[in-house]
Amino acid sequence: MPSGPPPDPTGRRSLDDAAIARLLTGFLRRTHLSTPADVARVTAEQGAEIGATDVEVYLIDYAQEVLVALPQSGRLTPPPLAVAGTVAGRAFSSSTILTTAAEAPDRCRLWVPLLDGTERMGVLAMSFAEQLTGDLLTETCERYAHLVAATVMTKDAYGDSFEFARRQAPMSLAAELVWGLAPPMMFATDDLALAGMLEPAYDNGGDVVDYAVNDRLLHLAMFDAMGHGLAAAGAAAFALAAYRHSRRSGHDLTQTHAAMNQAVEDQYPDRRFVTAVVAELDLDSGRLRYFLAGHPPPFIVRGSRHVVTPPAVGVPPLGSGLPHRAPAIQEVALQPGDVLFLYSDGLTEARDGDGELFTLERLTDFVIREAQAGHPAPEMLRRIRTTILSGGHVELRDDASALLAEWRRGSEARLLPQTVLE
Repeated sequence: MPSGPPPDPTGRRSLDDAAIARLLTGFLRRTHLSTPADVARVTAEQGAEIGATDVEVYLIDYAQEVLVALPQSGRLTPPPLAVAGTVAGRAFSSSTILTTAAEAPDRCRLWVPLLDGTERMGVLAMSFAEQLTGDLLTETCERYAHLVAATVMTKDAYGDSFEFARRQAPMSLAAELVWGLAPPMMFATDDLALAGMLEPAYDNGGDVVDYAVNDRLLHLAMFDAMGHGLAAAGAAAFALAAYRHSRRSGHDLTQTHAAMNQAVEDQYPDRRFVTAVVAELDLDSGRLRYFLAGHPPPFIVRGSRHVVTPPAVGVPPLGSGLPHRAPAIQEVALQPGDVLFLYSDGLTEARDGDGELFTLERLTDFVIREAQAGHPAPEMLRRIRTTILSGGHVELRDDASALLAEWRRGSEARLLPQTVLE
């Protein structure tokens, strides 16, 4: 339980350096031996050190539609909060601390983004006496939320508590395999903001995405296996493993293609092929190099106004059984502000209510509108997911995945916590 003097009769405790120290050091001390299921309770109890009440940890669900409160023993768990149309959702989607009135009189409620680096994990809700509000409290809560987010990320490896919360629908066995291999769906560094998408979130069975930032070189890859379900997920996962092995062995793009193609052919002699796009982006120069193996080419949104279509010379899918030939390594120079979009054909082949294809043109128009609105990479993909896919405007006939990378667009700064920018 929290140490230090008890709160005064109004439930307030003065916010000073000692209280902040008790908050942070106490949380660190207690979470060393905590289980994942303990994190929400410890977060709430330690919040009392700075006068916080009604503390709730909300995590985003896999479909990026609702924020789900983590259970705390002995307390009633609040219902999920929709991202669309709620203050909690705006705090999450904008990575901004927002304040509302609390249910109790003379108290306010802070909604603080849970950010691990720049990855948006959810929000931390905390209520305070109005007299305590101010810059110091805001900064303290933001730092506390970062610590909680990092703890959630770390403890996630040791239990299923966070998975139970994030899953708002049954997950197929194939999706279980795909998500288990997926990297975090958000990353940012100097000159780069990156986001990924796997749909349908609970039944994806043939698409996988991957990326890695090694020094100043960004590696991107997307694989789409023939068919759907567990067999397709297994083939895509195998291609991903072959790609990572080749990348981590220091192979260039041509060598990587040869290694992946041979591995898929050897493992699947029945010709269960896998399409692929594999790319490398130099973050200093903007030079993009890639190859296509039966996969749709990426496109670039330039100046938030028009689409640039890079060269699309490709080779057959991995494991097709056709005579091997080295892929043509395509090359294009990105310009500052460019948005690079990699996707699988399940996205453009989705159908609307009239049975019409969603099409590449409609996809690029949507990305242009989102770029013009100033939304950063993760919010663009979340809005594609919720506005188009989950909004009932189109019906997926296949898995739909995407990787979106912004180069020197400045959007990485919009993903940082407020007080980091001050």
